[in-house]
Amino acid sequence: MTAAALGDGRTATQDLVRAGAASTVGFDKVSVAYRGAVVLKPLTLEVAAGEILAMIGPSGSGKTTALRAVAGFVRPVSGRIRVGGTDVTDLPPYERGLAMVVQNYALFPHMRVADNVAFGLRARGAARTLIESRVDDALGVVGMRTFRKRYPRELSGGQQQRVAIARALAVRPRVLLLDEPLSALDAQIRRSMVEEIARLHADLPDLTILYVTHDQSEALTLADRIAILKDGALCAVGRTADLYRRPPNRFAAEFLGRANLLPVVIEDDRSVGGMVAVRAGADRLLVAGDGAPAGTRRLLCVRPQHLTLTAELGYSNRIGGRLRQVHWQGELTHLVAEVGDSLVRIVATRLPALPERGGAVDMFFAPGDASLIPEEAGV
Repeated sequence: MTAAALGDGRTATQDLVRAGAASTVGFDKVSVAYRGAVVLKPLTLEVAAGEILAMIGPSGSGKTTALRAVAGFVRPVSGRIRVGGTDVTDLPPYERGLAMVVQNYALFPHMRVADNVAFGLRARGAARTLIESRVDDALGVVGMRTFRKRYPRELSGGQQQRVAIARALAVRPRVLLLDEPLSALDAQIRRSMVEEIARLHADLPDLTILYVTHDQSEALTLADRIAILKDGALCAVGRTADLYRRPPNRFAAEFLGRANLLPVVIEDDRSVGGMVAVRAGADRLLVAGDGAPAGTRRLLCVRPQHLTLTAELGYSNRIGGRLRQVHWQGELTHLVAEVGDSLVRIVATRLPALPERGGAVDMFFAPGDASLIPEEAGV
């Protein structure tokens, strides 16, 4: 999609967001309570300009409350919120330079697409020529220019959500807040919209996005960083790949993707290439060390897709168990094996002849595909 050039050499797409340090977001010990019940414990978190930060967690974890606090819809009982380095805690929502998109689209059914997108601009008293220009630009960014005269009821769910995003972009937000924006869509449309949001951010790299979702695959696909909340508190935060491959605690490992967690004891803490020896029952394994001394109990974390039933090149770790379940799902086969008192899940694409259920099975994984985490659940 090619945006029209502006008079000063910028494209309409690039002009949709005023960027730079003005789009940073900072939580400084922000706490929120409803009728005396604390729903967001003191949260300190920095979001860089142009970053997509996904906030995930179970229902009631405080992620939407944090987003609404940034938007100005709820007031913290303590702490401060900064946007672009400016304290906005006491400012009303319309003075914060932000835009929010929610899961139910919130389009006006009696207004055509163009009027819905123009609504925020008209509420601000923008000139007619400016409104027309920005509506056209915003609809162009989301690929909805040809639908400008339709009513919401004449659009699919995915198209309605594109219009909602266009309405948010039309006001030139410093930060875009997305609260479960795809949860009302079916799986196929949701996947398409994830690709659309990724493309949108590629076209608008200076736009900062805070993205609240229950869907871990959305977070893993879109986010530069992920913040995991639990019981109103920040449980873990980090770059997406790092958080997935090296979760800092049990809750993060189990919540962000499926994880096999096996109790182990560090047998030899002398690091060789960053790897240390641990023992899981009768099996001696090499995994990335975490600095703990020999004798320390840890949980070995390895993802189901990193296990194989064949000793491929680099797969030097072997765990013995007994096969309990086999579920064929087309291209993938899901298996469950019993290892001591634990169940281990494997997702395989190429399988040798399988033993019968109850038969012995060997599982292999590379040292670099596993990590050690504390036994406690985390925050």
